[in-house]
Amino acid sequence: MTVKTVGLDLAKDVLQVHGGSATGRKIINKKNRRAKLLDFFETLPRCVFGTETCGSPITWAVNCASSAMMCA
Repeated sequence: MTVKTVGLDLAKDVLQVHGGSATGRKIINKKNRRAKLLDFFETLPRCVFGTETCGSPITWAVNCASSAMMCA
């Protein structure tokens, strides 16, 4: 099953990644350290990426957009 939507729950060191299919089925529910997060995103197919709104998500959105993800 292919990930179509990714949500990122931000924290200081450990971030929670949630990923769903086109039908809304949960595919990913994984904790990642900040240092490994971009490497993890590079393994995903092109998909929609969403996160909460504050200062640091903008940085993550820019980094993820450079990995060919569509930011929402």
